[in-house]
Amino acid sequence: MATSRRLPPHVAGAIASRMAERERSLSPYAARVETSLGRALPERPSDTRTEYQRDRDRILHSKAFRRLKHKTQVFIAPIGDHYATRLTHTLEVAQIGRTIARALDLNEDLTEAIALGHDLGHPPFGHIGEHELGKLHRGGFRHSRQSLRIVEQIEKEGRGLNLTWEVRQGILRHSKPRGEFLSEDTASMLSLEGQICRLADAVAYLNHDLADAFRAGVLASDILPAEVAEVLGETHAQRIDALVSDIIASSWRASGADGVDTSETPTISMGDEARHAFYTLREFMFDNVYIPEDMGALGQAASEIIRLLYTHFDANRHLIPAEYGQRSRSEDMAAADFVSGMTDHYALRVAESLEPGVTAEFQERRFS
Repeated sequence: MATSRRLPPHVAGAIASRMAERERSLSPYAARVETSLGRALPERPSDTRTEYQRDRDRILHSKAFRRLKHKTQVFIAPIGDHYATRLTHTLEVAQIGRTIARALDLNEDLTEAIALGHDLGHPPFGHIGEHELGKLHRGGFRHSRQSLRIVEQIEKEGRGLNLTWEVRQGILRHSKPRGEFLSEDTASMLSLEGQICRLADAVAYLNHDLADAFRAGVLASDILPAEVAEVLGETHAQRIDALVSDIIASSWRASGADGVDTSETPTISMGDEARHAFYTLREFMFDNVYIPEDMGALGQAASEIIRLLYTHFDANRHLIPAEYGQRSRSEDMAAADFVSGMTDHYALRVAESLEPGVTAEFQERRFS
C-alpha cells in the first residue's frame, strides 16, 4: 500500500519557517493561520502549504468546481463561446480579490480560497434556478448555504473537504442583498479577506454581465447612466480598475501602513462617489437586464424545467443516484442536492428525457 511521502525534516522546517514569516509580514489586521479557528477534524500540517492554501487546492480539485464551467451566469445555456459562466465569474472574483488583498497586505491565500468556493452551490440557470428551488424546497434554498453544504458534507463521497472555519464563514456570508453590500453587522461577522470577496464578487459580476448584455444585443453600449461612465469609465477595463483602485484607497487603513488603531477595526469599503456610481450601475442592471431576463420567455422556460426536475425527483427519490442520497443524509435534501448540482446542459438533457419538447424554448431563443 502506497504511503504519502514527507520532505526531509530540514527542508520541511525551512519551508514552514518561510511561510510563517510571510504571514507575520502581513498587515496586523490580516487573518493568519496561527490564529485560525481551524478545522472541524484536526489534520497533520502540510510540509509545503499553509492551511488556507490547502483549502484553496481542495476546492480547486473538487467535482463541484469543475461543474461551474457549464453553469449559467446570466444568459441561460448560451451557445456563444465568450459569455461568462459561473466558472469564469469565479476566476474573475479570485483575481480581483487577490489584487485587493495584496495591495492591502492582507491574506491572499484566504481571499483566494473563499473566492474559489463561493459559488459552488449555485444551481443550473443562475439566479432563476436559485429562486425556483427556493420556492419549491420546504426549507428554502440559497446558493451560499448550499456552497457551504457542498464543502462540509457532499464532496469527497460525503466526507466533505474539512475546510478551515475562516474559509467556510467567508463562503457562507459572501452573498449580499440588493441594497447595501457591507453593513456594520455583516462586517463584524467576516474577516477582512471575506469582506474583500463580498465586494469582488459584485465588481466582477456587474462588469462581465454588462459586457454580456452588450454582446447579446440586450443593451446598446451607449445607454449607460451618465454617472457610471463619468465616475467609473466607459470601458470594461476602466470600470474594474476604477472600482478596485477605489476599494484599495478607501480601505487603506486595513493595510496597517499608517499605524494600528486598536479602538476601531478597519473594514473594506468604497468611497462615496464610487459607491453611488456602483449602486447606480447595479440598479440599472436589475432594471434592464436581470429582471427582464428572469421574466422573459427563456427565464420562464428555465423555471419550468427546475420545477419539472425537482418535483419529479422529490416524488421519486428512489431515482436519485444513490451517492446523492447517502451524501445528503436527509431524504428531504436529496432532490435539492441532486438538482442544484446539475449543470445547465445536464438539466436540459434530463428534463427532455422526462418530458420531450420541454426544452424547445431554449433551442429557439438561446444567445449565440
